[in-house]
Amino acid sequence: MRRTTGVRVGLSALLVLGALTGAGAALSPAAAAPGPEPAAPSAKLVSALGRDLGLTDGQARERLGQEAAAMKLAPKAERAAGKAFGGSWFDADTGRLVVGVTNDERAAAVWATGATARIVRHTAKELDAVKARLDEKAGKKAAPAGVSGWHVDPKAGDVVISVRRGSERDAAVRAFVGEAKGQAKRAGSVPVRVERAAAQAPATFAAGTVGGDPYYTGNVRCSIGFSVQGGFVTAGHCGRAGASVNGWDGSYVGNFRGSSFPGNDYAYVSVGSGWWTVPVVLGWGTVPDALVRGSAEAPVGASICRSGSTTHWHCGTVLAKNETVNYSQGAVYQMTKTNVCAEPGDSGGSFISGDQAQGVTSGGWGNCGSGGETWFQPVNEILSVYGLRLHTA
Repeated sequence: MRRTTGVRVGLSALLVLGALTGAGAALSPAAAAPGPEPAAPSAKLVSALGRDLGLTDGQARERLGQEAAAMKLAPKAERAAGKAFGGSWFDADTGRLVVGVTNDERAAAVWATGATARIVRHTAKELDAVKARLDEKAGKKAAPAGVSGWHVDPKAGDVVISVRRGSERDAAVRAFVGEAKGQAKRAGSVPVRVERAAAQAPATFAAGTVGGDPYYTGNVRCSIGFSVQGGFVTAGHCGRAGASVNGWDGSYVGNFRGSSFPGNDYAYVSVGSGWWTVPVVLGWGTVPDALVRGSAEAPVGASICRSGSTTHWHCGTVLAKNETVNYSQGAVYQMTKTNVCAEPGDSGGSFISGDQAQGVTSGGWGNCGSGGETWFQPVNEILSVYGLRLHTA
């Protein structure tokens, strides 16, 4: 952040930039192992999680500990499953990581790691192949507007197509679903399920220029995601490569060095001119500002929180991974779906689970008054694409 005088220096350096940035610890997904043991969650974090998930303080503390253990165990359990791996998720009822496997031998190996094994019919590779065919189809011809997106559900062992309420009978939607089911049948009878989504279409969360603690590019306001060495990562729809970026105080921060949208929704912004990066995610007074100690990926079912310049701090759970989101501008792939609310101006902001960086806010539907769903672009993919390393505590 640009240096100023007085008390605002201390507050801005830690709170404003920290809130608009975040941190993690990996050059690539392969290097995303957790660092030190997670610090005990603050009382305010426990309270915020309880508020959004309907938990008591004791239940929230217990769940955070269980999720941290599940994130640490997940890579080992997947290796144990080998080619029989059918996906994994966090079971909030038991507090354990569950791993799908297609045979008893691999199930025994998964149990030996400490995870719960469940026999499933299809491998993750088989399910992902069906979804990839839908992605390929959408890349050649835009999916119908009545289709919100599609993803693999490892717990149910199927591919899910989300159709907006009121669009179920549209000819284009019915044709899209029918073709998807035909492809899945030819691929080994992989089940395809249609779920009813919100009537609202998913949309990005950029906003016109307003006051607050954002960053600006042109007449667009967004939120910084996570600090990296030399800059920060954010959403691609917030600006094109080369675009100039100004900070909350109107001063020049840097430029977009890379940006991709649609197809992806990520960007890298360089930082200079007296601004600096810190390994902090702003809690906005709801929770203490969070230091991020790694970027281990949270499983489906885990709790997750988001920090953004419009609606500040909100929490929910991970609903799906590797979902294709059908925005009006085009499909965006490999997104993670959550039931955390967000609003315009929150785009690019930090998604975090415990003390692990997860991704940058892309878009969704709804608001933080009535609720909604929000997608994020996983941070490890962004680091890998641009060859970046997160600024960590």
